[in-house]
Amino acid sequence: MNRGIQLLSLFFSLILFSSCSEDPTDDPKKLPDNLLVSVDLLGNGLVKANFTADDAVFFKVNFGSAGESLRRVEGNSATHTYTQRGEFILVVQAHSSETDFVVSSQTVSLNAAALGLDPNTGYSSPSNYDGYNLVWADEFNGSVLSSDWIFELGDGCPSLCGWGNQELEYYKKENTSLQNGNLTITAKRENAGSRNYTSSRLITKGNKFFTYGRIDIRAKLPKGQGLWPALWMLGENISEVSWPKCGEIDIMEMIGGSKDNQDGTVHGTVHWDNNGNYANYGGSTKLPFGIFNDEFHVFSINWDQQKIVWLLDGVQYHVIDITPPGLDEFHKPFFFVLNVAVGGIWPGSPDASTVFPQEMKVDYIRVFQKK
Repeated sequence: MNRGIQLLSLFFSLILFSSCSEDPTDDPKKLPDNLLVSVDLLGNGLVKANFTADDAVFFKVNFGSAGESLRRVEGNSATHTYTQRGEFILVVQAHSSETDFVVSSQTVSLNAAALGLDPNTGYSSPSNYDGYNLVWADEFNGSVLSSDWIFELGDGCPSLCGWGNQELEYYKKENTSLQNGNLTITAKRENAGSRNYTSSRLITKGNKFFTYGRIDIRAKLPKGQGLWPALWMLGENISEVSWPKCGEIDIMEMIGGSKDNQDGTVHGTVHWDNNGNYANYGGSTKLPFGIFNDEFHVFSINWDQQKIVWLLDGVQYHVIDITPPGLDEFHKPFFFVLNVAVGGIWPGSPDASTVFPQEMKVDYIRVFQKK
């Protein structure tokens, strides 16, 4: 009896082993491979995503707008219309089954131009501030430039060739125009004098100069390697004491180029004489998305007896304490300088990627002082 039970037990064990060994285990699904995604900006906010992948059965897409979820797409493209400026994360999933997929993501940047907005769109500053009076403004709404402005012409030679910075441009009146309520300075690739580029440089020296105040300048900047737009101020006494003893306040400078997002970065700096030695102190800020050529921004300083504060679109990004006695330059009158330089020690020269002509458009300059 025991012998029979042992044989029967062995028989069932063999059957169970055989059954387990013969049950096939489901092979894992083969994942899609070589997922490629491209994006076309079609205008007025419409964006088309194109995608392909080997062994993909279907795709799922999310364009990154608020409240949006992944949606299944049977073909190899999908479209979406954005209504707001910003950076959005496009996600594409290539599926071999509902649970087996690979993912690709990339950033889609929508500026005013991509949304089909007015080219004059962008940030605008208030027309008044509590506790301040508007003491001077140029809105550039006429057809003739105000007599407050003087052109500085040529290449700085012979006394200051390259304007002290090894710049490559020759400044001309003809590169400045008033159009659609903007002062436009155009940098061109053309020969003038011994130079291969032209642009314009304007100053208010002897006409409009100020000590302290809130200064707002609304402008749209050029772009590209070797471009150097600037909205800045020099001490009114520069002819008597020279630079840097006169002091310099750079409300905005940008050195163009795609490297390190230079076209999306601006700098605010002061320069002065520190007991016979040149000194400077600066800060910078970057746009959260896009570049300064996309639309207008407002570049500001708020300057009083204690400090100079730099702001971009009303947001502070840099400050200097000017109470130390070695900074007395910044308690005297300063005049305005507007220019677009080409080349120079800081930005370097234009290269094959630089497209000309390039424009800086200035919508207004407003100076407010405390009541």
